[in-house]
Amino acid sequence: MKVLICDATDPKALETIAAAGIKVVNKPDVTPDELMQILPEYDAMVVRSRTKVRMPLIDVASNLKAIVRGGVGLDNIDVEHARSKGIRVLNTPAASSDSVAELTIGYLFGLARRVPQMTASMKSGKWEKKAFKGSELSGKTLGLVGLGRIGQAAARRAAALGMNVLFYRRTATEVDYATQVDLEELLARSDYVSLHVPHTPETHHIIDAEAIAKMKEGVRIINCGRGGTIDEDALCDAITSGKVAGAALDVYAEEPSKGHKLFSLDQVIGSPHIGAATSEAQARVGAEVAENVIQALG
Repeated sequence: MKVLICDATDPKALETIAAAGIKVVNKPDVTPDELMQILPEYDAMVVRSRTKVRMPLIDVASNLKAIVRGGVGLDNIDVEHARSKGIRVLNTPAASSDSVAELTIGYLFGLARRVPQMTASMKSGKWEKKAFKGSELSGKTLGLVGLGRIGQAAARRAAALGMNVLFYRRTATEVDYATQVDLEELLARSDYVSLHVPHTPETHHIIDAEAIAKMKEGVRIINCGRGGTIDEDALCDAITSGKVAGAALDVYAEEPSKGHKLFSLDQVIGSPHIGAATSEAQARVGAEVAENVIQALG
């Protein structure tokens, strides 16, 4: 049995897989063209978010028994087509939840107190004490669009900070630390809106110009979920007009994101899709990846 590692994966996971008698080929920079050529040789593949596993690739993978995604979402894999071919599709949905939730909370503080902007000011030799009056999170309302594992982890932390937490989810859900409302009510009441939904046809641009118009003046928006769920041009216009006071983004419609006009705005802070990039999360993801590969090929 052979497994192809298509994206960077914790070295201990590779050792665990190899110790189970499975041949591991580590190609974390493999190109799409190369994958088309070599994938028929393999019984399983491990991917993160970089590698896209679409129908043409699945169709040439004549020996493939499992696709293991190290991470939460499966939107980079044509899951139903793979399963129709008898290929198991597995992921690690819980391993990185805390890391992404903590980044979300970090962005709440970053937006409330403008931490990145203050740091940049200090590094430029300025002492702009009167320019950076912030606001407290306690007593403010956080609206979560989506309440999966990451949304729940973020909600618990926000509630512990004294925030009033609302959430929108299509299925009825009861939790002690947040209140379920419809999307329109969430948009109207929230001081901060944070997205925690996959990117699907139903959630594409769920936050667009029309949705933003329903929000409070001076709302702040966070997206550590999936790119494509926010209309980035509409968000840019709303920040420029003053409707939205700030935004914090870890994910983008196109990745890598380079030179988008959002980042010409001082009110925007961001990161290069690193929500799960902590040493603890990577170790947990790796352990679950190894377990999934061994189980699938055992």
